[in-house]
Amino acid sequence: MTDNKKINLLGLSPNKLIDYFESIGEKKFRATQVIKWIHQKGAESFDEMTDVSKVLRAKLEKTCEIRGPEVVSQTISQDGTRKWIIRTEGGKNDCVETVLIPDGDRATLCVSSQVGCSLDCSFCSTGKQGFNRNLTPAEIIGQVWIAIKSFGPMDPNGPRRVTNVVMMGMGEPLMNFEPVVDSMILMMHDNAYGLSKRRVTLSTSGVVPKIYELVKHTDVSLAISLHAPNDALRNELVPINKKYPIAELLEACQFYLANLPDKRHITIEYTLMSGVNDNEEQAHELAELLQVLECKINLIPFNPFPNSGYEKPSNNRTRRFQKILADAGYTVTVRTTRGDDIDAACGQLVGDFQDKTRRSQRYIELREIKN
Repeated sequence: MTDNKKINLLGLSPNKLIDYFESIGEKKFRATQVIKWIHQKGAESFDEMTDVSKVLRAKLEKTCEIRGPEVVSQTISQDGTRKWIIRTEGGKNDCVETVLIPDGDRATLCVSSQVGCSLDCSFCSTGKQGFNRNLTPAEIIGQVWIAIKSFGPMDPNGPRRVTNVVMMGMGEPLMNFEPVVDSMILMMHDNAYGLSKRRVTLSTSGVVPKIYELVKHTDVSLAISLHAPNDALRNELVPINKKYPIAELLEACQFYLANLPDKRHITIEYTLMSGVNDNEEQAHELAELLQVLECKINLIPFNPFPNSGYEKPSNNRTRRFQKILADAGYTVTVRTTRGDDIDAACGQLVGDFQDKTRRSQRYIELREIKN
């Protein structure tokens, strides 16, 4: 059996790993042993698994592997933010980006789910690059594995190197449903990374049917990339809104919260773009719109990138927008720009891959016409 036929155990969820061991005549507890070795101790070979019998290790060596994505580069920002460019199985032009943002005792990892993105949000650098393919579970959870291992040998009894994970990197997570769900299960599993369900967040642009499906499989925290207070503007900024308008999206969010085992809120992400969605009237409109939903609001001043056509609002304009929402009773934060010196800020992730849609070139041509 050649290497490319081997089963990569890095991406198997606990249940799928149990199924695999049972399929080869082994007991369930072997899955627990192997999960701990891979995800808590960072094992890259079966020889490291000293409490697994030599016979089983030899069997696994023939049929399985532990293979993380290839790290092309790691860059560290002046503020401590780390960005990895990771090559996927698609080849040298299929790369994604992963970002770790330290903040005191917290370290939040922003994980990608697709090579590119098909949703074409007008203010997002990834969206302007087109879509290539979905990531595998090993490529998704591998980003967590790589980030933790970058600090040295993994130690399950040591300090947490990653305290929070947000599925907010390249791609729309709900368009790559099963691999993303399997990866998040591993993130929260006690025998893997053991993160709290409140510390693993999936961010979606609003794939409404998949929100209803998601709550059947997991109870991670949910964030919505809203970015507009009405359908007319959101249709321009987030084209999927034409298929699933705001009212349907908010209804799905209400369903998600109602079916969680504990009281939770939705995080509303709102990228502020100067002269587009940042005036006082729009702030009041947003406050009224969200009255139907238990939520907090995260305002994100736009991070510029070439040919975007948008600009970052002034600090005064951002503060006025925030105050209107806060006065209406909402918890409102303004995201601090981190890692912009290494193009790791929110909305700046581009990766390096072959754009099969030629979307990037079309945007440049359109911008030249407008100018």
